[in-house]
Amino acid sequence: MTTYLINLMYNRKFLVLLLIANFLGTVYGYIWYGGQLSVTPWYFYPFVPDSPTATLFLCILIVLILLNKKFGLIDALAFTTLIKYGLWAVIMNIWNFIDIGFVTPVGLMLIMSHLAMAVQAFMFLPHIQIKNWHFFVTAIWLFHNDVIDYVYVQYPRYGQLHPYMAEIGYLAFWLTVIVLILLWKLADRRNN
Repeated sequence: MTTYLINLMYNRKFLVLLLIANFLGTVYGYIWYGGQLSVTPWYFYPFVPDSPTATLFLCILIVLILLNKKFGLIDALAFTTLIKYGLWAVIMNIWNFIDIGFVTPVGLMLIMSHLAMAVQAFMFLPHIQIKNWHFFVTAIWLFHNDVIDYVYVQYPRYGQLHPYMAEIGYLAFWLTVIVLILLWKLADRRNN
């Protein structure tokens, strides 16, 4: 199975299909955040739509692969943000179901699409090569995003979970730590 998956991740037709699917999901994601962005100061724009930005990093990564190019910073940002915001959204939707007392079709769709984000991060591991500076810039990006989200209260709005902002911020912090550990342990690091 592992060999099949690795071969699949080097198949250009499969990569083009993933690119199209993720591009459409990225566009949909930015549209989804339209209401929140309309009341957000412009300088916070890059830090509000977390999931579509993660899939945008993945789209760039796929294009680079198709062009036989490498840029480790995109590799690092795609891997970490796909896992972090994919899992964050899954947890938030389950939390929302518990909070409102029932399951919604939109929530189920969001769980499946965001779980797919996290899975794709691991699927692209054979392509990921980073240097130490890519790791550190990615860490700064993720922790900075957490500060913007939970200190400046720009985190993605969903459901009625605002009263739990402190707990959600704490979860986001630990998701950042976990994805950075995964990146450090799993990614091929090229320091020369």
